[in-house]
Amino acid sequence: MPDVRVVRHEVFVEEQQVPVELEYDELDATSVHVLARAADGTPLGTGRLIHGPQALAATGREGVVLLGRLAVRQSARGTGLGAALVRAIEAAGREHGGLELELHAQVQALGFYERLGYVAFGEEYPDAGIPHQSMLKRLA
Repeated sequence: MPDVRVVRHEVFVEEQQVPVELEYDELDATSVHVLARAADGTPLGTGRLIHGPQALAATGREGVVLLGRLAVRQSARGTGLGAALVRAIEAAGREHGGLELELHAQVQALGFYERLGYVAFGEEYPDAGIPHQSMLKRLA
């Protein structure tokens, strides 16, 4: 978790000015976290999967898991790392019984997720002062 926090702090708190008290929550303790490292061990990107009762409480729908907190350090952007992290979270979602994966994308990242097969639904909304859009993809 320390390396996950390093990446998230740099991307969300420092770059995007998300208040630190909003970045870390109780879901971190029960989520599956993925972490990508450079050959020298430097953490480059991360994301988390919310599953089980926490996902059901958040979505209200059985069989839905949640992707969240996807972050790639600036030095690794444009390398395909973000897509690889999403694929790893999708695989973890399947392993945890997910039939669909929901995420709450920053509006500026919609194209990225659309290229990976996600479809937007609902209205745009603010989260931590940043415009977001919910998206969904079938995993099965």
